[in-house]
Amino acid sequence: MGTFWNENFDLKPKHSSEEALEKWRKVVGFVKNPKRRFRFTANLSKRYEAAAMRRSNHEKLRIAVLVSKAALQFISGVKPSESDYVVPEEVKAAGFELCAEELGSIVENQDVKKLKIHGGVDGIAEKLSTSTTDGLSSDSGLLNKRQEVYGINKFAEAEAKGFLVFVWEALQDMTLMILGVCALVSLIVGIAMEGWPKGAHDGLGIVASILLVVTRNACRQKMSIYDLLPGDIVHLNIGDQVPADGLFVSGFSVLIDGSSLTGESEPVIVNVDNPFMLSGTKLQDGSCKMMVTSVGMRTQWGKLMATLSEGGDDETPLQVKLNGVATIIGKVGLFFAVVTFAVMVQGLFTSKLQEGTIWSWSGDEALKLLEFFAVAVTIVVVAVPEGLPLAVTLSLAFAMKKMMNDKALVRHLAACETMGSATNICSDKTGTLTTNHMTVVKSCICMDVREVGNNNKASLCSEIPESAVKLLLQSIFTNTGGEIVINKDGKREILGTPTETALLEFGLSLGGDSQAERLASKLVKVEPFNSTKKRMGVILELPEGGLRAHTKGASEIVLAGCDKVINSNGEVIPLDAESINHLNATINQFANEALRTLCLAYMELENGFSPDNAIPVSGYTCIGIVGIKDPVRPGVKESVAICRAAGITVRMVTGDNINTAKAIARECGILTDDGIAIEGPDFREKSQEEMLALIPKIQVMARSSPMDKHTLVRQLRSIDEVVAVTGDGTNDAPALHEADIGLAMGISGTEVAKESADVIILDDNFSTIVTVAKWGRSVYINIQKFVQFQLTVNIVALIVNFSSACLTGTAPLTAVQLLWVNMIMDTLGALALATEPPTDELMKRAPVGKKGNFISNVMWRNILGQSFYQFMVIWYLQVKGKGMFSLDGPDSDLKLNTIIFNSFVFCQVFNEISSRNMEEINVFKGILNNYVFVAVLGCTAVFQVIIIEFLGTFASTTPLTCLQWFVSVFIGFLGMPIAAALKTIPV
Repeated sequence: MGTFWNENFDLKPKHSSEEALEKWRKVVGFVKNPKRRFRFTANLSKRYEAAAMRRSNHEKLRIAVLVSKAALQFISGVKPSESDYVVPEEVKAAGFELCAEELGSIVENQDVKKLKIHGGVDGIAEKLSTSTTDGLSSDSGLLNKRQEVYGINKFAEAEAKGFLVFVWEALQDMTLMILGVCALVSLIVGIAMEGWPKGAHDGLGIVASILLVVTRNACRQKMSIYDLLPGDIVHLNIGDQVPADGLFVSGFSVLIDGSSLTGESEPVIVNVDNPFMLSGTKLQDGSCKMMVTSVGMRTQWGKLMATLSEGGDDETPLQVKLNGVATIIGKVGLFFAVVTFAVMVQGLFTSKLQEGTIWSWSGDEALKLLEFFAVAVTIVVVAVPEGLPLAVTLSLAFAMKKMMNDKALVRHLAACETMGSATNICSDKTGTLTTNHMTVVKSCICMDVREVGNNNKASLCSEIPESAVKLLLQSIFTNTGGEIVINKDGKREILGTPTETALLEFGLSLGGDSQAERLASKLVKVEPFNSTKKRMGVILELPEGGLRAHTKGASEIVLAGCDKVINSNGEVIPLDAESINHLNATINQFANEALRTLCLAYMELENGFSPDNAIPVSGYTCIGIVGIKDPVRPGVKESVAICRAAGITVRMVTGDNINTAKAIARECGILTDDGIAIEGPDFREKSQEEMLALIPKIQVMARSSPMDKHTLVRQLRSIDEVVAVTGDGTNDAPALHEADIGLAMGISGTEVAKESADVIILDDNFSTIVTVAKWGRSVYINIQKFVQFQLTVNIVALIVNFSSACLTGTAPLTAVQLLWVNMIMDTLGALALATEPPTDELMKRAPVGKKGNFISNVMWRNILGQSFYQFMVIWYLQVKGKGMFSLDGPDSDLKLNTIIFNSFVFCQVFNEISSRNMEEINVFKGILNNYVFVAVLGCTAVFQVIIIEFLGTFASTTPLTCLQWFVSVFIGFLGMPIAAALKTIPV
């Protein structure tokens, strides 16, 4: 069975091939109710449609590029003719001169000719009643008009299925069609089963609203992506996802990755000549302003997403494995059902042969034959555990909803269960282990080290030579990805990353004027910061003439490109060995105090500069070094200790200086006495054998590039570790993609990082990652509990009915009774056991890892032990029950079968309680914290009383005496001490 299971139902947590997804579906093949079994699996036919649309997009864009080139050559020599486009009256009445369809066709088809005819970007801005500099007016009336004409930036959601759809799908169960009289009961089972998880998924429709910087009313402000309208001017930086279709207005070095839309991996250069930007593509490099032209479902991305959403998410490995379990048990159940039916029919025919009435059939005998068939079919109903795949979905959906409350947005269901097996967490430092609230607290300007505090900033400015202050302020305010703006309330606000914000605040404290500095010189070229170069640079055209380059970044890297320095007198002097040693010592001193260090430098470009060339990396003059404080987050040290106790190794992977990284890692409890801290350049030079020997000891990797992180993850996975990785930058995407669980930062993370991740940590907090691991373990354990409970019911129900049919010719449990048992184990059992909240004890055991068996030896011990007890009790009641309860008369068989049915049900009720913990004897701990569990137990008991006492004819039962009730409940309760005794047996 194990080989069959592994060959056909072993699915990767991520990036499973289409062949693997098709394979297990073919093996499962014939099922009772395909609509219900495959409700929460991917729709592969819709996936193929989406792939075809991507190919079509790729071809359309390829043709559009060729046509654009030809059109450009033609237009450069021929004056554009007048357009025959007619503005619709409703658009004209709203105050615009272009309709949504015309706008969409320009960008989607990359139609250069149409763009020129409409007057280029500026002409389209005018026709949209907007400005490329000031953006839209914030007047609500005008915005509402614009929304009516052009739509909103949201994708249409699929309609939720109504009650009657669930009824129809439940009715398509073949066994329900056969059973007929039992259809109503199973229908209720189907509705109860399908209704709740759907509600849970609806709750998961909450997606963190992405905030973008937009210019409206000549004021830069943060705005939700969903509030964008055609005419808005959006500011995009490296790593951002293009939020709508639009046209490039201005910017530097813009490279667009369109692979998500077209499948084309080669990045496209976007500039004034090729201004078309499509929703869903990503900025691989550069920064720019874009004018929105189409939003929501009018974009090509919107149309693609509509198809993709119908395709659904990949099924998770556990869903597939449990489909495999259901298939195997289903085949066993079908065999038992056929044999049971054959034995019962053979008994009837034998008695009729002995009586000599084989050719004479009464109505009662025909009904008895039909009853035999119903029992056989019902055995199949009970044997095929349709609730197994549902339990996974239910548990995952429940965990996803709860994790959302704990600041973790799960993008892929499989990540929930995989996180429970995680053995390694490779975490960023900045913003994850630290607060990401940065301030400059120390500086080394003009070779002099000074404290930077609120009280001495004025004196600091007076101590630095005026020429150096001017250069420092020019460097801070021009070589930045941030900006100082006046918000709607008239207050000053700094936009940008925490590092940029800290530097800009430092510049303002020195008396700098951001706006004046920016207007004083002209930007010739910008190279934004990225984690590969670890630096940012700009070229300025100075007001007095000449060109100047400014650079800032990782201290050692920028300092290595300097050959001069400004001394304490404000003079530029050569950078000799003594000065280099002094600056390196300062960097180490700052780093040992857990400060993040940045070096600022400049260079006069006396020989001119071409914007087509890269900004130089050497020949600079060092202005100074700043030390930025980023405190460790509260609770991180405790969370790392919890991970260590749980058998999860935490590693810090950061781009910072190694001394800063070591200081923070010690403070967090990550770096221990037997651990190693290594720099990325040293790590990547190691051979494969050296890496494998070193990796188990590495606890800190500093000055690492994204590819170093990717290599570390790949090597860890090669030695069967289950790796979770955090990332926030565009270049972290390969590592996030490679990892078993990719965790992107919700606040500091770029859209590219989030797209590559499985879970988004909404508060960027390491403690939230530990919470995700705890929920992951809870999901895995909860599903194991449910499987243990369900397999016990399966085994007992099958053996009792089969053995009884073979030996006595009748089955003690009727069709309706078995369907009630089926509801207890399928729906109510899944609700009760799959929604158990996590406990702290879960983080005191070792992770399962990749090689752990899902159905463990502990589970088999509990299943077989409990099944044996229940079978022996039921069998004893069948054989000795009449004498034990002094039953006689015509209804003695009915009375005994009712006692057996009642005892069997209460065995399941108490076994459900015992299944709350598979190893601990105390199963009542925290039971009142799970109101769903308590409610399910209460409902089961109440309905059991109703079935026994009031539904006699329908359920083939008869009312019981107090003694008979007591014995039935006691037999069920006795299963609990037996379960406790079983847990003391080592396996």
